[in-house]
Amino acid sequence: MFTSTGSSGLYKAPLSKGLLLVPSALSLLLALLLPHCQRFFVYDLQAVKDDFQIWRLICGRIICLDLKDTFCSSLLIYNFRIFERRYGSRKFASFLLGSWVLSVLVDFILVEAVWYFFGIAAAGNLPSGFLAPVFALFVPFYCSIPRIQVAQILGPLSITNKTLIYILGLQLFTSGSYIWIVAISGLASGLCYHSKVFRLHQALCIPIWMAKFFSWTLEPIFSSPEPATEARIGMGATVDIQRQQRMERLDRQLTLSQFAQVRRQRQQGGMINWNRLFPPLRQRRNINYQDGRRSEQQASPPLEVSEEQVARLMEMGFSRGDALEALRASNNDLNVATNFLLQH
Repeated sequence: MFTSTGSSGLYKAPLSKGLLLVPSALSLLLALLLPHCQRFFVYDLQAVKDDFQIWRLICGRIICLDLKDTFCSSLLIYNFRIFERRYGSRKFASFLLGSWVLSVLVDFILVEAVWYFFGIAAAGNLPSGFLAPVFALFVPFYCSIPRIQVAQILGPLSITNKTLIYILGLQLFTSGSYIWIVAISGLASGLCYHSKVFRLHQALCIPIWMAKFFSWTLEPIFSSPEPATEARIGMGATVDIQRQQRMERLDRQLTLSQFAQVRRQRQQGGMINWNRLFPPLRQRRNINYQDGRRSEQQASPPLEVSEEQVARLMEMGFSRGDALEALRASNNDLNVATNFLLQH
């Protein structure tokens, strides 16, 4: 859907697929067929404190009773599936569980603060649903996903590959009166878990035996096949844009196939010389393919690599050497270099 989320579909993201299908189906079922049962899924902290209805901390934080919140949160989960592909289902589930548990404590603190400073009783009006972990995912999204400029408008303002996702999050943030409490608690819990404060990532994690059990039982149900060749040409694109996108897609496929071939042939140890395997992509577009042999014989000077882009790739978990070689091979194109390192 967006360029920052990789290939389309839910391949290698069974947990994200389950979070899309099950809560959304239950939300529609309650809204259309069982409206009298919605009272059991209301997120009412006042009832938790006064009547000790602890079960509301679970039931009230799983299913969205507002269909608009269901739609927006489903779109965000679909775009955040890249983290499950990158970290694995167990680590992704541990992050969701940790932020889900921590957000309960932050909810109580914020509700009491609103009552103490402003005299507003918000405990019984918090929105229901799996919203806090969705807002918590904005923390790794901001920290680890590279920001690639797509278009520039009104001088300094620019549209990036992350703009539409932020707009969608803002839409969810403004969908209700007190949803900002859940949003702040989700962001705070995501920041605490992501920054590994007090070793929360070790205390609130999915046990290995549980991950293996769900992998054996539920993963076959929610697994998706690998997507076929994708057409990323948007509706309404001009002929020149379509031609350029086709050339970029073919160029990327050619580069990945060359890299995969050399990777199979290389011996153990050593580092791949990316510049020796293939020229930078931007230069290749301007070179006549008939003169390819002559251009490969000429030694090109080393390309200057942006340290900021190297730092971004290293924050994603790649080594400095691989980040340098990937950026040099892609002519400092951070998006292409990220695809290289993620897919290989």
